[in-house]
Amino acid sequence: MTLPQTISTASPIGASITRTRPLAARCGVQARVWRPVSRSWPPPQGQWTYADWLRLPDDAWRYEIIKGVLYMVPGPSTAHQTVCLNLTLAISSFVRLCSAGRVFFAPTDVFLPGQQTPVQPDLLFIADARTDIIHEQGIVGAPDLVVEIASPSTLWKDLRIKQPLYQEAGVREYWVVDTVAKTVQVFLLQEAAYRLTGQWGAGQTVASQVLKGFEIAVDALFAV
Repeated sequence: MTLPQTISTASPIGASITRTRPLAARCGVQARVWRPVSRSWPPPQGQWTYADWLRLPDDAWRYEIIKGVLYMVPGPSTAHQTVCLNLTLAISSFVRLCSAGRVFFAPTDVFLPGQQTPVQPDLLFIADARTDIIHEQGIVGAPDLVVEIASPSTLWKDLRIKQPLYQEAGVREYWVVDTVAKTVQVFLLQEAAYRLTGQWGAGQTVASQVLKGFEIAVDALFAV
C-alpha cells in the first residue's frame, strides 16, 4: 500500500484518533473490521476519515487523523512503557484501595463530547460517580483525569492538539509526562480553561487535585 507522499507534522487544533497497534490483538482487544470506502483511496491530506483509518495497516506505526489530516508517529519507546507501567500500577492500587472509580490505559477508545472520532489516552481515570460513561466498546464522555506520556515525537501533539481537545471536552485534570526532561506538568480545568498548576521534576512529588489523596514521586515514575 502506498500512503500519501506528504505526512503532516504540523498540528491543527482538533479531534484526534489513534490506531490500535498489533499488541492490542495479543491482549485480546477485538480487531476492527475494515469497511469499503466508495471513493479513491488513499485520500488527499485534509480528507481523511474514520473509515479511512480503519483501512490502515497494523504495523509498527501509530496513525492519527486530526481534522482530516493523517499523522504517523512511531510506536512507544521503552521509556514510555516504563512510565506507563509505573503510573498504572500506582494509580490503580490507590483507586482500588479507596474505591474511587476505574482506571484504563491505551488502547481504550474514548469518545469525547462533540467529537466524531475517538482518542486513546495513555492513561485515564473515571470517578466512581461517573462510571455510567463506561461501555463495552469504550468510554463515552470525558474522563476525570487523563495522562499522556510524551516523547520527542509526540510532545507537540500532547500540548498543542490534545490539551485544547481535552479542555473543550471537559476533562477536569490533564497530566503530561515528558520522558526526556523527566518532568510532569499538571493542568487543572477552571472556568472552562486549563490552568498550569505546576511542573514537577527529580526529587519532587506530584499530586492530583481530582483524585484526592493520590501522589507519586517523579523519580518513581521513571524507576526501572
